[in-house]
Amino acid sequence: MLSSQTIAIIKSTVPVLEVHGTAITKRFYSLLFTAHPELLNMFNHANQRQGKQQTALANAVYAAALHIEKLEAILPAVKQIAHKHRSLGVKAEHYPIVGQMLLQAIKDVLGDAATEEILQAWAEAYGVIANVFIETEAEMYRASEEQQGGFAGYREFRIERKVKESNVITSFYLVPQDGGAIPTFEPGQYVSVKLTLPGEEYTHIRQYSLSDAPGKPYYRISVKREDALPAKPEGKVSTYLHETIKAGDSLWLSAPAGDFTLDRNDERPVVLISGGVGLTPTVSMLADLAETGRADRGVTFIHAAQHGNVHALRTHVEELAQRSPQVSVYWCYNKPSEEDRASNAFDKEGYIDLPWLQSVVPTKDASFYFCGPEPFMKMVYRMLKEWGVAAADIHFEFFGPMGSLEAPSAPPQETAVRA
Repeated sequence: MLSSQTIAIIKSTVPVLEVHGTAITKRFYSLLFTAHPELLNMFNHANQRQGKQQTALANAVYAAALHIEKLEAILPAVKQIAHKHRSLGVKAEHYPIVGQMLLQAIKDVLGDAATEEILQAWAEAYGVIANVFIETEAEMYRASEEQQGGFAGYREFRIERKVKESNVITSFYLVPQDGGAIPTFEPGQYVSVKLTLPGEEYTHIRQYSLSDAPGKPYYRISVKREDALPAKPEGKVSTYLHETIKAGDSLWLSAPAGDFTLDRNDERPVVLISGGVGLTPTVSMLADLAETGRADRGVTFIHAAQHGNVHALRTHVEELAQRSPQVSVYWCYNKPSEEDRASNAFDKEGYIDLPWLQSVVPTKDASFYFCGPEPFMKMVYRMLKEWGVAAADIHFEFFGPMGSLEAPSAPPQETAVRA
């Protein structure tokens, strides 16, 4: 337990972290990768170059300082981050390294303002926070490894099929190379994919949602191609998967992880809202509800895409809906083609808005799950709040380090989960 003096010192640094947090985390990552370049094998390089990871860590440090006397307040964020750490292979021995570099970064950025008293208080606080992560992640490692088909680290999977779902999204059906069982998962979870790209010094890891129901003899991921450009480095992995990887090739996967999951115990209606490739976790949720007979609670599936040529997994969703009368499906196209218009391929043109949402969703007393590009998620979040949907019924996930869906004036949010 932290002393009252240590807590008071940490709390006194909250205003400083609000101003200098990102500068501290930028310095932290510079120190970390200079001293331990091997850790670049565990980080998303694109998120580093774009500053997303630095901002996410700054928000996490801010949240920890803000709630230092009541750390249970950040346990949901701890669990989100711990899921990611487990999927990446972060271990207990990494935490002392991180602590050392974080304290050095605080000292470098704040200079004389980082007194010995402040640094000592942060060293003590970091030790307590690190132990929370270590214990949480240790339990996750145990649960992952001890379940049927469970495994530690990464396991080799063979691409059984590669299916083009749209002009920009391709699905990969993955089965274990060793022929053994695979762990089940919760609808909405993801796997980490580790790749070594030609000419690259370090491995690349990306998280991709599992886009089919659990209980199948395969995992399916559906990957959007992001063209690799100098100003858009995140496209390296997706381009390689689309252009180079083929059926019969192998990929190394972690066991499923993530806490953006369907609450199977809630018997109220479910509303699944997605934009673009954000439909991958919601399709998994829909498939699970339909295939287990739980869709009778009432399911509304809404997906927004630019037009039909980039709309993936449509046939799969419509087949699930045909087998489940309590499932309603709606398509929203922002820029429909003439072919889309001629075939009446969509239910709404333009963007989702609150009056239309209220017209197709029977009740706000439901569980809402949504995922997609950040501007899309901000729009959906704002609409649900305006409608008066309870905060406990609003569930979402960022693809990448978590940002904030609140207005810019809101305080920093805790971090989460996807890369």
